[in-house]
Amino acid sequence: MKSIFFCLLFVVGSFFGFGNDAKGATVSVFVPGSANPYLAGMPNGTTAPGGDSAPAQSPLLVSGLNISQANYLSFSASGTASYNSASYYGPDGGLFYGSFFSRGSENGISGLRVTISSLIGVFLDSQLPTTTPAPSDLDFEVLTRDFLTLSPELKQVFFIGDGRTSSSVIQKFYVPNGATRLFLGTADGTQWVNNGGGFNTDITSYSQAAVPEPTSMAIFGLSALGLAYHSRRKGKA
Repeated sequence: MKSIFFCLLFVVGSFFGFGNDAKGATVSVFVPGSANPYLAGMPNGTTAPGGDSAPAQSPLLVSGLNISQANYLSFSASGTASYNSASYYGPDGGLFYGSFFSRGSENGISGLRVTISSLIGVFLDSQLPTTTPAPSDLDFEVLTRDFLTLSPELKQVFFIGDGRTSSSVIQKFYVPNGATRLFLGTADGTQWVNNGGGFNTDITSYSQAAVPEPTSMAIFGLSALGLAYHSRRKGKA
């Protein structure tokens, strides 16, 4: 009976492509605490409240990954960053006077509610983010930081943290349609220019591998199923 079950599983798997996530490249970057995500995609000379400007406080543009071909990403981050060069937090960030903090949208990029100094990211397409309205804000006090998967929209700032749940499960961050760039920064309300520290971050891309031609695979699987059934019948004779 077990042999028949496993052959049947093989046949079904050949149609649906079980386990077809293909690991791609991994890149390692350092994200400084002074990386302002609201300068993502903005030209040099762009200024922001509190004395920030591009490129000095621009967020880190991830290179070495084909974002447009990726299905999802995983992250692994370590280090500490500060929003005031005094209180330092790990990638998951810390409470801001005992609570999560909110900040609004800027330059067509969404606001968010999250922990202070946490590692955050934003996906962009090839256009200036100011050409279209900002999407809705994500509230990670409601969503929690303990999600298994996250599917942010283009220009929607999202929490990354250390890339793992509280039980150390690797989190999946799905790439939105049309995304060509990923920027990484830290969570703050304004004035990233006086932030300190930063995060060592590894980013790995995953794509949907090509599913084997179902006809030939299914024929092979059905043949194996037939042989297993025949052997079982013969054993009973």
